[in-house]
Amino acid sequence: MFKNHPKGLYALALANTGERFGYYTMLAIFVLFIQAKFGLSATVTGQIFGIFLGLVYFLPVIGGLIADNWWGYGKTVTVGIVVMFLGYLLMAIPGMGMPVLIGALFIIALGTGLFKGNLQVLVGNLYDDPKYRSRRDPGFSLFYMAINIGAMFAPRAATEVVNFFMGKAGLHYVADIPALAHQFIGGTITTEGTAKLTNLMAGQGAQFTDLANFSQQYIDNLSASYNYGFGVACISLIVSMLIYLFSKKLFKHADFNAKQKTAAGVVEEVELTAKQTKERIVALGLVFAVVIFFWMSFHQNGLTMTYFARDYTQSFVDGWTRIGMDVLNLALICVGIYALFSIFQSEKLRGKLISVAVLAGAAGLVAWRYGLMDTTIKIEPQIFQQFNPFFVVALTPFSIAIFGWLEKIKKEPSTPRKIGYGMLVAAAGFAILAVASFGLKSPAELKGVGGVSDILLNPNWLISTYLTLTFAELLLSPMGISFVTKVAPPKYKGLMMGGWFAATAVGNYLTSVIAAIWESSIPLWMVWGVLIICCLLSAVFLFSMMKHLEKATK
Repeated sequence: MFKNHPKGLYALALANTGERFGYYTMLAIFVLFIQAKFGLSATVTGQIFGIFLGLVYFLPVIGGLIADNWWGYGKTVTVGIVVMFLGYLLMAIPGMGMPVLIGALFIIALGTGLFKGNLQVLVGNLYDDPKYRSRRDPGFSLFYMAINIGAMFAPRAATEVVNFFMGKAGLHYVADIPALAHQFIGGTITTEGTAKLTNLMAGQGAQFTDLANFSQQYIDNLSASYNYGFGVACISLIVSMLIYLFSKKLFKHADFNAKQKTAAGVVEEVELTAKQTKERIVALGLVFAVVIFFWMSFHQNGLTMTYFARDYTQSFVDGWTRIGMDVLNLALICVGIYALFSIFQSEKLRGKLISVAVLAGAAGLVAWRYGLMDTTIKIEPQIFQQFNPFFVVALTPFSIAIFGWLEKIKKEPSTPRKIGYGMLVAAAGFAILAVASFGLKSPAELKGVGGVSDILLNPNWLISTYLTLTFAELLLSPMGISFVTKVAPPKYKGLMMGGWFAATAVGNYLTSVIAAIWESSIPLWMVWGVLIICCLLSAVFLFSMMKHLEKATK
């Protein structure tokens, strides 16, 4: 699985791991922070979330143009890291107002635009070498896995930082309090809401007796705790920059755009005709159109699925599910899975024995840690976001093994076909939530009582959805990025990678449409039904164009 890949892959993957750890730490608590700090509605919060994510994934178009025509990929990536750091630094300032928040978000998006797409072009350039060309798809799967290692630890890091600073203030997180506190301060709270807030205040400690003072203190301390959580991203970016700079020699040979290659006298192995160039750009455009709807659906994990975790899901777990709430357990499970694969893939007996020992050690540690756990564990809404990256890391070896086997027997689906299958699986993921939501009150019906349902679901409903969406993601995201680097005409590589992210940007902005529907009076299951229909229609469209897409990849 890790053999026959260029060494530069691992250096670039680790640099991206650090950056993604910071980004997903911020994203895990982003909408919770906005609502806690400013008391905004789900619709307005969704607009801010959608615009920010849209910019994060649209600005790689600008970053690609800059890298293609002026700076080159490596320099653009370096500048991007510095710009992102400045944005996260602003986000970490407690007490900041809305203008500072908007400015910080734009700076982060700009830095990400310079960094994200161009780093992945560097990875693609490594696989232009004929020695590695056949390993492009599994290479991007490994690269994508590394991204998710950072993302897996992010929600826990955010949670621990927030809880630490809340504890220093003598407080603890309760999902109902922020909305009720804002309603009390704004004078819109109901009698039922006042009674509930009074009971919740009593649960925070005897030092609070005045609702007005308690409400303001709770909002201020929770908001500041989220700011400190954003500061984690600053540290992770420093680590990312150090990895990138000290490992440059491993991928320096891939840091050339088309103009730089021409100036150096390097001739592309394959010269495309104008017709071939047009066909490839059209094929990429069709794929971009489809992924819009995938990302609109998938990135509900940071928006409506976080609301669902907060308002409709139990705030505690028991039984075997407790294992998954501790990120160290998840990391040990991943170590065990990779050790299991290493047993079969190691060529020497010594390697097999080491792998057996690692597998036994990981399993023993998980069992030991499970035995030390409380019978019931309290959880917070953002913790569910660690499951998607965990599943990506855990399932990547299976994905590579399955597609490797299919390649050997000449049955491997084309990259566009994998993307189509991914859309179908995504529809199945939201079908799980639709089934779980039957009979629950709509979010509009929950207003005035803190927004939390009186019927709370088992966390396994959400975990199962994350698992299914991860299957879809593995079929679509790393394969799509690989498809772009494979099909993009050489002189448009940065721009076409930017196009992939621009399509993702449109999808991310459209997450706000679902946020607006969330606050309407339609039944909750119909919110997920909209996403199911979007994914199914996208799959039908893609399969109808399959022959044209597969022709472009040859």
